[in-house]
Order: sequence, then C-alpha cells, then structure tokens
Amino acid sequence: MRPRTGDRLIDLRDVSRIYRRGADEIHALERVSLHVPAARFVALMGPSGSGKSTLLNILAGLDRPSAGDVIVAGQRLNDLSEDELAGFRARHVGFVFQFFNLIPVLSALENVELPLLLTHLRKAERAERAATALRVVGLAERAGHSPSQLSGGEQQRVAIARALVSDPEIIVADEPTGDLDAKNAEATLALLRTLKEEFAKTVVMVTHDPRAEKYVDLVHHLDKGVLLESRAGGGAAAGGHP
Repeated sequence: MRPRTGDRLIDLRDVSRIYRRGADEIHALERVSLHVPAARFVALMGPSGSGKSTLLNILAGLDRPSAGDVIVAGQRLNDLSEDELAGFRARHVGFVFQFFNLIPVLSALENVELPLLLTHLRKAERAERAATALRVVGLAERAGHSPSQLSGGEQQRVAIARALVSDPEIIVADEPTGDLDAKNAEATLALLRTLKEEFAKTVVMVTHDPRAEKYVDLVHHLDKGVLLESRAGGGAAAGGHP
C-alpha cells in the first residue's frame, strides 16, 4: 500500500558517507537526518561539493551510507543486496538527469518505454503506458520524433515522462534545469510541481537554480556535508504543505 499524503516516505537518520581516496578520507556527508513526507516537492541546495548529489543518490538507493539508517517507502535500504536495491529502484524511484540521457536512435515513445522493458508487460501495454506518460508531460504529438528533432525543453520533458512511466512514488531530479534556458527551466520546474500536486509524487531535486525555490515546498541547504537549515519554499506558501 502506498503512503498517504503527509506520511513519512523518506527517512534518513544520522547518515554519513565517507569516500576513501588512497590514504585520504573524504567526508561527503556528516550525520545528516532528513525526513520527507509523501507528496512533497523538496530541493537540496548548496555549493558544489556540499554533498547534495551524494544525499540524493543514497535516498534513491544508488549509493550506500557509511553510517546511519536509510528508510524509504517502508524499507530499510541498508539491509538490501545489490539486486534487491535494483528491484527497489525499479519499483519506487524515477530518475531525471541534467543531460536528459535519451537514446539518440530511439523515438520519444521508445525512450519513455525503456524502463518498462524490465517488467512483464506486453508490448502493447508498454506502448500504451509510454503514450500516457507523454500525454502527462504535454508531448503526445511528438511521440514519433527522435531526440535530435526535439528542443532541449522537450527532451527534458521526455526524460520526465520516462521517470514517470513505471508510476514510482518518488521522482529524484539531479540539476534538471542545469542545461536549459530560462523559459524551459521554468517550464520544467512547473511540470515537476504538477507531478506533486496532481499525481501525489514525492519529488526530491538537487539544484543550484534559485528559481526553484518558488516551486518547492521545502528547501534543505547543505554545506560541507552538513545539513545547515531547512526552510519553506514558495510552493508551500502557494498552497502546498510546509
């Protein structure tokens, strides 16, 4: 059963991440505790090297903590094997990246369909789901176009549709506006907000973009691996939840 809006979906407790580079230790995260209720849009902000992407990767099951507990969608990720983590990601997490990561020789529809190739759905069902996801992001009429025939903003919307197609509870976005102009950046942020409001998705986004603050419910600020502060974003003031 899916968490209800307001239930704690992401629960990180005293999480540290230490990387070893030769004889050196790099402390990417230091005892970070982060709690994200279901159906929230939150931003992780801070300077380069502050630990934002490391934190995102840990809560998405792409990386493991050196210490602390990571509980997401009711599962303690610390306890899962690599295969179990892959299954967890496939069921619960959709990924959006800065550089879209679309396959150039595939159409928009085929790119969106890719995550479903790991499921037991029939070809017709996969195509139907992919078409539905493209409709959600406003690109139904571009389904047959290749990435080279799409603008940067359209390519990012295809990438968001791909993240949506398996109907995950959580969308994680790493600098989703970093390669976009101002107009397309605003449109991408508005679309992520829509996923939260209309489809009850929990969206966790790493960003340097100050425009993001007016769209999110909460901003978490990190520096040197430490969570310094959390404050309400403009989305909460506009009628979202704090």
